[in-house]
Amino acid sequence: MSKKMLSGVALGALMAFSVPAQAEIVIAVAGPMTGQYASFGEQMRNGAVLAVEQINAAGGVNGEMLRLVVGDDACDPRQAVNVANQFAGQGVVFVAGHFCSGSSIPASAVYAEEGIIQISPASTNPAFTDNRPGPGIFRVCGRDDKQGTFAGAWLAENFPEGDVAILHDRTAYGQGLAEETRRAMVDNGVEPRLFEAFTPGERDYSALVSRLNAEGVGAVYIGGYHTEAGLILRQMREQGLQAQLVSGDALVTDEFWSITGDLGNGVMMTFAPDPRKKPEAAEAVAAFEAQNINPEGYTLYTFAAIQAWVQAAEAAGSVEHDAVVEQLNSLTFNTVLGEIAFDDVGDPVAAEYVWFVWQDGTYAEMEM
Repeated sequence: MSKKMLSGVALGALMAFSVPAQAEIVIAVAGPMTGQYASFGEQMRNGAVLAVEQINAAGGVNGEMLRLVVGDDACDPRQAVNVANQFAGQGVVFVAGHFCSGSSIPASAVYAEEGIIQISPASTNPAFTDNRPGPGIFRVCGRDDKQGTFAGAWLAENFPEGDVAILHDRTAYGQGLAEETRRAMVDNGVEPRLFEAFTPGERDYSALVSRLNAEGVGAVYIGGYHTEAGLILRQMREQGLQAQLVSGDALVTDEFWSITGDLGNGVMMTFAPDPRKKPEAAEAVAAFEAQNINPEGYTLYTFAAIQAWVQAAEAAGSVEHDAVVEQLNSLTFNTVLGEIAFDDVGDPVAAEYVWFVWQDGTYAEMEM
């Protein structure tokens, strides 16, 4: 999509989705519903829609029905702030979002000022919670300092000569994850050969790939999203570079394979243990599959974020900000991800990472 087209889409960034029509409590999900990362927005919307449907079918929250509003930030920080302000005008009390850390961080300032609770299913940059502007900011996913530590230690162990290129897209997520991965490699006694930025949204990365070839790297770690990772991989193989491609949790979308095809075989990425396989998720997974929806990536994380807020609101007997925050800080919540409790900065107390590998169009957890 061109920038001109995206700006036109941004004008209609807020979409209503009512479940059911006569709702009394307004909550929201926000993420990239359009643009090159829209596959993740679809994951979040799918998770939110089913969660709201099931909660309303069970009687709602404190006897009141939920109405879901969907906000499109296109992973653009300024658009994310616009969406957050529109949510405030609509009387939204809770937001499951955003996806990109670069959107969640500026939007969180609006939510803190307006007394809206935010639980991100997917924003992993440590600054999102370490520097949160208010006590109502949380996430149910892990952090890039943990994810980067995990990946960097593996790279140092398996490429002790340092023949590793670490690339990033300059975003809060991509650069932050790349820096944490580099730090972990260095802490393990290995300096990567290259640490370089690339421009997201381009189609031709041949000059960058030529440099990787000249350096003779054995592994390429990408801090960024699936679209650029897929294109860089294709161009690596076109130039004969067979280096191992490694990345983070932004590759957990089937769209990655649609870019790479069979060239994606063997690509490794870090992510939490597959939530689709958790026994707590079995009922929700079956409901998604009945609708021909694959609850991949952050679908169940969005579902879980809504579950946590609902349980806190019911414990508080209110949707008032301070009352719900008090419960979020003190309770353990039963969700499709398993039990979730939050620490003193709003991160989940338990969040681990494992390795996944792409093979024949699907990704699966690796036995290490």
